[in-house]
Amino acid sequence: MASEKKIYTAEDVAQHNKESDCWIIVGNEKNGGPKVYDVSKYLNDHPGGPEIIMDFAGKDADAMFEDIGHSTTARQQLAKLYIGDLKYDEAAAKAAAKKKAEEVQSRGGLNPFAVLLLLIAIAVGYYFSQQK
Repeated sequence: MASEKKIYTAEDVAQHNKESDCWIIVGNEKNGGPKVYDVSKYLNDHPGGPEIIMDFAGKDADAMFEDIGHSTTARQQLAKLYIGDLKYDEAAAKAAAKKKAEEVQSRGGLNPFAVLLLLIAIAVGYYFSQQK
């Protein structure tokens, strides 16, 4: 008989933030949802060293894990460390989405006035470079 999947909260995971007891969250809605992994016994075997994982001990490490572009072998190794799923928290998901939107917005973009000013400067520079 298959055992029931264990469900953890972010608060549960946050308590496991030491080298001797280290859990991380990896996964998102695009790849099956956030999952909880006990990486305590793997820390010293990690090719990048334990420090990288410890920066995310007790936290969501999904962005870091995906940004690095881990291999299929690394993903298979991670799967062996799976201990359960992260409980979906609608309020936390909304807060994370809002935070991400604010980060994107705070990065700004091209200011239309600055672009216009730059184009005018290029045009004036070109005009004067053609004058003899």
